[in-house]
Amino acid sequence: MKKITVLLCLSLALQSGLSAQSLNVATDTVSVQSFNFKQLIIPAILIGYGVIGLESDELKSWNLQLRQEVSEHIDEKVTLDDLTQWAPAGTVFALDAFGIRGKNSFRDQSTILLTSYVIMTASVLSLKSITRVERPDGTSKNSFPSGHTATAFAGAEFLWQEYRHKSIWYGIAGYAVATGTGIFRVYNNRHWITDVVAGAGIGILSTKIAYWVNPYIKRKLFGKTERKATSFLAPSYDGRTIGLSFIKTF
Repeated sequence: MKKITVLLCLSLALQSGLSAQSLNVATDTVSVQSFNFKQLIIPAILIGYGVIGLESDELKSWNLQLRQEVSEHIDEKVTLDDLTQWAPAGTVFALDAFGIRGKNSFRDQSTILLTSYVIMTASVLSLKSITRVERPDGTSKNSFPSGHTATAFAGAEFLWQEYRHKSIWYGIAGYAVATGTGIFRVYNNRHWITDVVAGAGIGILSTKIAYWVNPYIKRKLFGKTERKATSFLAPSYDGRTIGLSFIKTF
């Protein structure tokens, strides 16, 4: 963007020296996310656990033991997970509607969430078609990974990113709901625990990637990213009059 400098001289009679004052004015734009490989550790561990579980006899045995426990003690299914998978992401837009603003604008939030869902859905469907793991209830061979859990954790990470500057409890609540969604998938005999753990990792990673690539997507879809505007006041003197200069660049 072409740099424009606006100079406004205000003539003021001053009896003492003036000190410069600086003001920074940020434009309404998406926050730039730096790529930090440390953020990959948790989702990588979760996904890795699930992938190892595909071949590990020990983890497969634990899956079977857990399914047996569920079958013996659970009489009827609870379909709450069909709703809770959407709750964390929906909370972001609900909070915005009630005037509790997140880190980014509605447009940026929508772009980020859509990007996350595209990455997450492509990953989940690809792995389901490749691995063809039978569900605990035997209804189909598309158990790995859990799509419900991936959706819930993608939303939980989205909620955390948008509102952690307000309070960490927003993120904690979102992750609690996402964890509950994963538990219900096992409870309802629809997934193995390894499916759920891998789904959680995929969901978290998808949203992190969405934030990292959003500045690029924004430039492609909406033009150049808005820059930071800077304003400051500085004293001026033309040999006869003492004054203040207001300078703004954007």
